Amino acid sequence: MLMSMSMLILIIMVLVGVAFLTLLERKVLGYIQIRKGPNKVGFLGIIQPFSDAIKLFSKENIFPILSNFNLYFMSPIMNLFLALFLWMCMPFLSLMINFNMGVLFFLCISSLSVYSIMIAGWSSNSNYSLLGSLRAVAQTISYEVSLSLILLSFLFLSLSLDMMEFMKIQEFMWLLMFCFPLSYMWLISGLAETNRTPFDFAEGESELVSGFNIEYSGGGFALIFLAEYASILFMSMFCVLLFMGGNLNSFLFFIKLSFMTFVWVWVRGTLPRYRYDKLMYLAWKSFLPVSLNFMIFYVGYSLLMLIMMFM
Repeated sequence: MLMSMSMLILIIMVLVGVAFLTLLERKVLGYIQIRKGPNKVGFLGIIQPFSDAIKLFSKENIFPILSNFNLYFMSPIMNLFLALFLWMCMPFLSLMINFNMGVLFFLCISSLSVYSIMIAGWSSNSNYSLLGSLRAVAQTISYEVSLSLILLSFLFLSLSLDMMEFMKIQEFMWLLMFCFPLSYMWLISGLAETNRTPFDFAEGESELVSGFNIEYSGGGFALIFLAEYASILFMSMFCVLLFMGGNLNSFLFFIKLSFMTFVWVWVRGTLPRYRYDKLMYLAWKSFLPVSLNFMIFYVGYSLLMLIMMFM
């Protein structure tokens, strides 16, 4: 009962957080472009996200006549479900689905999200959305390889698949200090994994109009949007947990989480879109060999520490 209540409260709070993240993004991008963001609805535009939600969910849903209706209808729901299910492995003290294999659970669920994008693009039966989904799949698969290898390096340091261990081993020093290049690579791979600028090829407005979600309107579009921002929040939380001393008992954890989320938005307002072939070269020719070398180094380091402990 306690676990179910914890899950429900977490999901509601994540959705509220996502609502205000959209407001933060619009405000920050506004100030970066020397203009005001939303400032009319409520005090300083603070209830703008809720009016947007009412507008989107009350709009008519348009179903393309050539679309594969069942898959077309289900894929945004599946997308949001997976993005929220990912939060279940967050290491709470009430231990929801945070178990000894929490990191493995994270890898499994984050890999599944590719399918929802692929189905959304294919079932719309539009050339633009199909191209957008193919790009998203190629990009996500490419970056998941280096993401897993980077994560393995951190796991060799914690010697556990439990997320709580990251909290314990960073009591005296953040892993950001000890694994700076890897942390930086994790951040870039996280941007590619969540399809954000400068890697937003799945939604390339200039050439694909809106990418894989072009045929969605109203509620379907809102669900895809919510899923994207929920995964951004989760990746920010995971970054803090992984290499910024993620102590969940301290208020500082949430300040660091807000800063990481701000970095996600900041990057969008600052950097232009990358070229697609360069994105692939970055994954396979830069990140893969570097992360493999670092992984071998940290395996050796962990073995040395274990030998010294038992001597």
